[in-house]
Amino acid sequence: MKTTGIALSGWLALAGFAASAQTELPAVKVTAPSFSSQRGGYLISGDFKVDPRMPSVVFPAQALVKGDILSIEPISLQDNEYLVLQECASADCHEASIVRFWTADNIGGDDARYNRVRITHENKYFIWLKRLPEVSGQSCGQGWFKFSNDTTECGSHFTSFQQISPPLTLIPNGDLAAFHQEALQKAMRSDPVRVRQQAHEGSTYVVTYDGGSIARIQRMHATRGNPQDQQ
Repeated sequence: MKTTGIALSGWLALAGFAASAQTELPAVKVTAPSFSSQRGGYLISGDFKVDPRMPSVVFPAQALVKGDILSIEPISLQDNEYLVLQECASADCHEASIVRFWTADNIGGDDARYNRVRITHENKYFIWLKRLPEVSGQSCGQGWFKFSNDTTECGSHFTSFQQISPPLTLIPNGDLAAFHQEALQKAMRSDPVRVRQQAHEGSTYVVTYDGGSIARIQRMHATRGNPQDQQ
């Protein structure tokens, strides 16, 4: 498989989200060494970073390409936190698309495959953490009496979001969102959670956010001779 990376220069013009009028990630010059190992026909890389000019955004130092597998494993998330993987949905990245998100509900499950995202096309991908209002698992505000037949169970997390939005913007939809509109409007005006610390543990990138939430991130890239490399 021949890989052609997207040039990192000027690659993520993050603009137009509610927290500010315009936010841009300037050209990034990658100088860090590759934190990688080789296993099972894959090059395992933890070569991710946070640019100090965009202190809440984690991105791969090498552009992700078709056939890559991105592993994102949240170790701890607060009940009001959502770890988000987005990709650019327009050439200038004024629009982005949700690829996957994680909440405290789906951490530590037996199926680790949920933490793995197969990259189907080369693009600009980025990872960030957002805090939204805490919600009650009792209902959406209907049928508050214990034995009411019209109680609507809505869960304790938002589970449905607008697919396309400005980057670094997470817009819940559905019944639960409708019932919490006022709190959501306030939350969407706030910035994503800042990265407090980043480190490399071998070929794993470990990011710690303000508040203590942690995620472990790897990129798996098929090496020559791997049968999947020919797919």
